[in-house]
Amino acid sequence: MPDAFRPPIWLRNTHLQLAGGALLRRRRRIAYRRESLPTPDGDELLLDHVGEGAPGTPRLLLLHGLEGSSYSSYAQGLVSLAAARGWNATVLNFRSCARDPERLARRIPNRTARLYHSGETGDLGFVVRTLAGREPAAPIVAAGASIGGNVLLKWLGEGGAGVRAAAAISVPYDLLACARHLERGLGPLYTGVFLRSLRPKALAVGTRFPEAAARIDAARIARARTFFEFDDAATAPLHGFAGAEDYYARSSSLAFLPRISVPTLCVTAKNDPFLPEEAVERARAAASSAIDFRVTESGSHLGFPKGPPWALRSWAETAVVEWLEERIG
Repeated sequence: MPDAFRPPIWLRNTHLQLAGGALLRRRRRIAYRRESLPTPDGDELLLDHVGEGAPGTPRLLLLHGLEGSSYSSYAQGLVSLAAARGWNATVLNFRSCARDPERLARRIPNRTARLYHSGETGDLGFVVRTLAGREPAAPIVAAGASIGGNVLLKWLGEGGAGVRAAAAISVPYDLLACARHLERGLGPLYTGVFLRSLRPKALAVGTRFPEAAARIDAARIARARTFFEFDDAATAPLHGFAGAEDYYARSSSLAFLPRISVPTLCVTAKNDPFLPEEAVERARAAASSAIDFRVTESGSHLGFPKGPPWALRSWAETAVVEWLEERIG
């Protein structure tokens, strides 16, 4: 694993580190092969694959963050690092998150009266079983970014099997603490960016599916300005939770960390603007002995930028892939 993260002198601020990681890196480095995988409930999962290695070639399975996709900068970075090692790679696009390869601004809607959420582990388990069934001799390692990391850690804590090792970057371990934290300071600015796409997606589900319209509160969704308000009006009722607090309590990976037995790396920055430092310390204290819990002084949220502006790369992505490579052997 690389030495401890040290940001470039021109990216010392947490918000600059986040922006540098998200905005100054290319999003179309990878030529994917897309697969539509039918799900048991009549929907589809859009998987984006790279590589066609020989039988037994390791495979990286990647889970993106909130409103991300296989074209997010961090996804492209991790997949590039895996491909450079000769691995195969697969990105699981969460339902309603896959982007049109021709027009990245367009997201592809799913076929059922639901979206995705931070605690949904059924799709991950289904994809792992599918990939393992196709390539029983190939070791699978998994990585998750932000809420993708939360999903991965929760699945592992539930007893998820089929991966040799796992890694997660910038995980919101305690969803309620993170939601409340983002209601202060510059948090509403970040929240607003996500809600600009979350609100219309939830309202569209209500328009397309009468059974969904009966569960959600369209008026509250339209005026939601915080994650708690949105999740209470949309995420929770769409997915069978009593409300936002119930959703957060049952979906936060924090409670599942003590149960993880698969070798797992967690990388988090103290200056992550999306989660309070005390939540990071609670997660570190709860982590099982199978978890290698790394906390850096800086790095922001999915940032960890290294190098000059014209060749920016992520320290955390390199650290994750190198750590996973050691576990493959």
